[in-house]
Amino acid sequence: MSLPIVFRRIAKAEMDESIAWYDNQRERLGSELALEIDRTLARISQNPGQFPLIRGEIRRALLRRFPYGIYFIIETDRVVVLAVFHVKRNPRLLEER
Repeated sequence: MSLPIVFRRIAKAEMDESIAWYDNQRERLGSELALEIDRTLARISQNPGQFPLIRGEIRRALLRRFPYGIYFIIETDRVVVLAVFHVKRNPRLLEER
C-alpha cells in the first residue's frame, strides 16, 4: 500500500527553484530533474521505511542522477516532505525546520 505524499511549502518552493535553475542551465534539464524527483517520490510512497533515518524521525532518499536528497518523515497515513535539498549545501540549514 502506498502512502500519499504531501510537501511543506518550503520544500515545494525548493523543488520548484531547483527545477527552474536546471532549466536555465540547459534546455529540458529541469524536466529531467523533475522526472527523477517523481521517481524517487514513487519509491518513497511505496516503501518509506527503506530509507535511512538521518536524525530523529527524519529520513533521506537520495536521487540517483542529481545531487539532491529528499528529506521526509513518515506519519500514520502519509509522508511529509520537509526538504528537497542539494547535498553540497550546509546541512545546518535543515535544522531550522
